[in-house]
Amino acid sequence: MISSAFSHFGEEPPLVGSHGSGTIFLTHCNLRCVFCQNYDISHLGEGKSITPSELAQYMIGLQQRGCHNINFVTPTHYVPQIVAALPEAIEMGLAVPLVYNCGGYESLEVIELLDGIFDIYMPDTKFSREEDAARYGNALDYPQVLQEILREMHRQVGDLMLDEQGIAYHGLLIRHLVMPQGVAGTRETMAFIARDVSRDSYVNIMDQYRPLYRAGEYPEIDRPISSREYREAIDAARAEGLHRGF
Repeated sequence: MISSAFSHFGEEPPLVGSHGSGTIFLTHCNLRCVFCQNYDISHLGEGKSITPSELAQYMIGLQQRGCHNINFVTPTHYVPQIVAALPEAIEMGLAVPLVYNCGGYESLEVIELLDGIFDIYMPDTKFSREEDAARYGNALDYPQVLQEILREMHRQVGDLMLDEQGIAYHGLLIRHLVMPQGVAGTRETMAFIARDVSRDSYVNIMDQYRPLYRAGEYPEIDRPISSREYREAIDAARAEGLHRGF
């Protein structure tokens, strides 16, 4: 099921370029984040069913519009269908990079099987502490799963590589949403990335947290982040030697 497919200009600059990222929003999600900004898609399941052949046609349509990549948003639970659609899309001329845009809570076995298929991995790094992952994402083991997934993704594609126009064509792009009260565990996350992944990692430290969906039920996250919290997140990344993306 998909909810939309369009040229997205709100993604990271290396994906957007001048013609946008060819984004396909897939319906549903394997996480249950209480603050989900796309809860109508990820939780409520708004979308329509399509066949693998139709998915291939969507990819070609986005490429024909000039999109720099095909960006699958939350592909985790639809990997078989995406892979099934690729041969037909390739036969029709699909040539732009494929982006695996996920929440970071993946099956290591599946990610290993995708070696050589996706050009760019773009995982979220949501939580670094089990108690926060369980409380806000319903995934107690998220921190441990995320760490092994980041290592494997980086093993496959390495650091993010850009062409002469600054457009990404291969590598790992890491996202981190700063949250109130240090809920996201920013310092620990940046330390892990620098120590166990790469100090040359491209890390988008995002400041757009808003208390949406059910966030109002949790007083500690029922507000936007402050400018101070965001500055502290940037400082934490720099202190670990990270220098790209943010």
